[in-house]
Amino acid sequence: MNKQNVIDSLAASWSAAGVNKGDVLLVHSSIKRTLNRYKDDGISITPSDLLESFLQAIGGDGTLLMPLFNFDFPKGVPFDMQGSPSHMGALTEAARAYPNAVRTGHPIYSFAVIGKRAKELAGLENYSGYGDDSPFAFLHRNNAKIGVLDLDDQNSMTFYHYVEECNQVDYRYMKHFEGDYTNFNGETSKRKFGLFVRNIEKCVKTDVNPMQEVLWQKGLYKGERPGVGNGFRTIEASAIFAETDGVIKSGKAQGLLYSIEGDA
Repeated sequence: MNKQNVIDSLAASWSAAGVNKGDVLLVHSSIKRTLNRYKDDGISITPSDLLESFLQAIGGDGTLLMPLFNFDFPKGVPFDMQGSPSHMGALTEAARAYPNAVRTGHPIYSFAVIGKRAKELAGLENYSGYGDDSPFAFLHRNNAKIGVLDLDDQNSMTFYHYVEECNQVDYRYMKHFEGDYTNFNGETSKRKFGLFVRNIEKCVKTDVNPMQEVLWQKGLYKGERPGVGNGFRTIEASAIFAETDGVIKSGKAQGLLYSIEGDA
């Protein structure tokens, strides 16, 4: 099997899990098992090959987002739009380096955007990581899909926090971070950004895997669970928003989206 055959096979497997041509698609990923599956068959593939397979699955009219989350800015480390790496793994770093990729500008929750609609997010410097002008809002408003490769919701589905911020839940609050920020033009200045964080003084613990089970039970996830088959699943952003919004508004967030440390 040559490299293009592998990419074709991967693209077909993503399509079987709900990815269509023309989709706006965000992908969270752990790629180790996928790489090892091919390695066990004597086939060497790279993170760049995986990236190409996702781009092939969405086609020329599609738009791919990859998380470039970097958690150094709150620790006082300067952020550089061009130089600060992703902390989300090799696949996301391949996306960051991809020709004509656009990077959104929040210093903690930035994204690489590749494809037809990338220019719509060029120059975006949203103040709040999960705010109504963030890439999460772009996903929600544009009939996007969220794909997850071999990760549970606890380690991937940041979109929940966007829904929580939209509802201004009382177990989170807006925290502000200030530091040196270098934009794409190489201009450095002191900048302040916000993030809607859990209230650790109230012992709030992010605990979203119970919500994951609700989504599976309702048939909203399409594809495979982590570690099963190709390990890839998709969900429509509008569907996860509606379900999560309903849980919050009905007062059922505790136990589905968060827990209190120390509770039995």
